[in-house]
Amino acid sequence: MSGTSWRPDTLDVMKRSVLTRYRVMAYVTAVLLILLTIGVIGKRLLSLDGFDSFVTVVGIAHGWLYVIYLVFAFDVGTKAKMPFGRLAWVLLAGTIPTAAFFVERKVTREVEPLLAKAPQPSPSTA
Repeated sequence: MSGTSWRPDTLDVMKRSVLTRYRVMAYVTAVLLILLTIGVIGKRLLSLDGFDSFVTVVGIAHGWLYVIYLVFAFDVGTKAKMPFGRLAWVLLAGTIPTAAFFVERKVTREVEPLLAKAPQPSPSTA
């Protein structure tokens, strides 16, 4: 990922909910992946009892929720008109422990200026 910004001048304005659902899934996916990593370390490296079912449950949950994360991340990436390389990095961030936290923060900082502003109520002169 390069240090240059990818913000083009002409972007469609997107709804805040597009970014919000991406952010929620990024955090959920990242937390589950950290738990899964801890479980695999406990099961495989430390040979601790009781980690089999934990790894199975967390692994299945992470797998299914990662698919939802992919859909939401792709939605944000296409609406923000990210280049393919950056979009690929955002999509893969859910497979690297803790990467989703950092990528989510960077995406949020760069996408927030593109969000549609909520219409301000006009003051009534009645």
